[in-house]
Amino acid sequence: MREPIRTAGPDACPPLIAGVGIGGTFEKAALLSKKALFRVLGTPNPDPAIDAVEKEVLERANRLGIGPQGYGGDTTALGIHILTYPCHITSLPVAVTIECHAHRHKEALL
Repeated sequence: MREPIRTAGPDACPPLIAGVGIGGTFEKAALLSKKALFRVLGTPNPDPAIDAVEKEVLERANRLGIGPQGYGGDTTALGIHILTYPCHITSLPVAVTIECHAHRHKEALL
Protein backbone atom coordinates (compact mmCIF):
# COMPACT_ATOMS: atom_id res chain seq x y z
CA MET A 1 0.00 0.00 0.00
CA ARG A 2 3.01 2.27 0.39
CA GLU A 3 4.36 1.60 -3.10
CA PRO A 4 1.63 3.54 -5.00
CA ILE A 5 2.37 6.58 -2.82
CA ARG A 6 6.10 6.30 -3.49
CA THR A 7 5.50 5.86 -7.22
CA ALA A 8 3.12 8.84 -7.40
CA GLY A 9 5.63 10.98 -5.51
CA PRO A 10 5.15 14.72 -5.96
CA ASP A 11 2.75 14.19 -8.88
CA ALA A 12 -0.02 13.34 -6.39
CA CYS A 13 0.13 16.83 -4.82
CA PRO A 14 1.13 15.70 -1.33
CA PRO A 15 0.21 15.75 1.44
CA LEU A 16 -2.29 13.24 0.17
CA ILE A 17 -5.05 10.96 1.39
CA ALA A 18 -5.13 7.33 0.25
CA GLY A 19 -8.22 5.19 0.11
CA VAL A 20 -7.60 1.45 0.05
CA GLY A 21 -10.12 -1.22 -0.88
CA ILE A 22 -9.34 -4.84 -0.05
CA GLY A 23 -11.40 -7.86 -1.02
CA GLY A 24 -14.45 -8.70 -3.09
CA THR A 25 -13.80 -8.59 -6.82
CA PHE A 26 -11.36 -6.07 -8.22
CA GLU A 27 -14.28 -3.85 -9.21
CA LYS A 28 -15.55 -4.00 -5.62
CA ALA A 29 -12.06 -3.21 -4.27
CA ALA A 30 -11.84 -0.16 -6.56
CA LEU A 31 -15.21 1.12 -5.35
CA LEU A 32 -14.23 0.51 -1.73
CA SER A 33 -11.02 2.49 -2.22
CA LYS A 34 -13.01 5.48 -3.43
CA LYS A 35 -15.64 5.10 -0.70
CA ALA A 36 -12.89 4.97 1.94
CA LEU A 37 -11.96 8.56 1.07
CA PHE A 38 -15.30 9.79 2.43
CA ARG A 39 -14.49 8.84 6.02
CA VAL A 40 -13.77 11.95 8.04
CA LEU A 41 -10.02 12.56 8.17
CA GLY A 42 -8.57 11.67 11.54
CA THR A 43 -11.35 9.32 12.63
CA PRO A 44 -10.20 5.82 13.57
CA ASN A 45 -11.29 2.75 11.64
CA PRO A 46 -14.03 0.93 13.60
CA ASP A 47 -12.07 -2.34 13.26
CA PRO A 48 -9.07 -2.14 15.63
CA ALA A 49 -6.94 -4.47 13.47
CA ILE A 50 -7.53 -2.39 10.34
CA ASP A 51 -6.98 0.81 12.34
CA ALA A 52 -3.54 -0.49 13.35
CA VAL A 53 -2.70 -1.22 9.69
CA GLU A 54 -3.84 2.29 8.67
CA LYS A 55 -1.56 3.85 11.28
CA GLU A 56 1.40 1.69 10.27
CA VAL A 57 1.00 2.45 6.55
CA LEU A 58 0.61 6.18 7.33
CA GLU A 59 3.87 6.16 9.31
CA ARG A 60 5.66 4.34 6.48
CA ALA A 61 4.26 6.72 3.87
CA ASN A 62 5.43 9.72 5.87
CA ARG A 63 8.91 8.21 6.22
CA LEU A 64 9.25 8.36 2.42
CA GLY A 65 10.31 11.99 2.85
CA ILE A 66 8.39 13.27 -0.19
CA GLY A 67 6.73 15.98 1.89
CA PRO A 68 4.32 18.74 0.88
CA GLN A 69 4.33 19.37 -2.88
CA GLY A 70 7.34 17.04 -3.15
CA TYR A 71 9.77 19.47 -1.52
CA GLY A 72 10.72 17.02 1.21
CA GLY A 73 9.59 16.66 4.77
CA ASP A 74 7.76 14.31 7.06
CA THR A 75 4.16 14.91 5.97
CA THR A 76 3.64 13.02 2.73
CA ALA A 77 0.20 11.68 3.70
CA LEU A 78 -2.54 13.05 5.93
CA GLY A 79 -4.47 9.81 6.16
CA ILE A 80 -4.79 6.22 4.97
CA HIS A 81 -8.35 4.89 5.02
CA ILE A 82 -9.02 1.19 4.44
CA LEU A 83 -12.28 -0.61 3.71
CA THR A 84 -12.49 -4.39 3.41
CA TYR A 85 -14.93 -6.90 1.94
CA PRO A 86 -14.96 -10.71 2.13
CA CYS A 87 -13.43 -12.69 -0.72
CA HIS A 88 -12.05 -16.13 -1.46
CA ILE A 89 -8.65 -16.72 0.07
CA THR A 90 -7.05 -17.40 -3.33
CA SER A 91 -7.90 -13.96 -4.64
CA LEU A 92 -7.25 -10.82 -2.66
CA PRO A 93 -7.74 -7.76 -4.85
CA VAL A 94 -6.36 -4.48 -3.54
CA ALA A 95 -7.07 -1.06 -5.03
CA VAL A 96 -5.54 2.24 -3.97
CA THR A 97 -7.05 5.63 -4.79
CA ILE A 98 -4.84 8.64 -4.11
CA GLU A 99 -6.39 12.03 -3.58
CA CYS A 100 -4.56 15.32 -3.24
CA HIS A 101 -4.56 17.58 -0.20
CA ALA A 102 -7.46 19.61 -1.62
CA HIS A 103 -9.85 16.82 -0.61
CA ARG A 104 -13.13 18.50 0.22
CA HIS A 105 -16.67 17.36 0.79
CA LYS A 106 -19.83 19.17 1.61
CA GLU A 107 -22.88 18.04 3.48
CA ALA A 108 -26.37 19.31 2.73
CA LEU A 109 -29.68 18.54 4.33
CA LEU A 110 -32.53 18.41 1.85
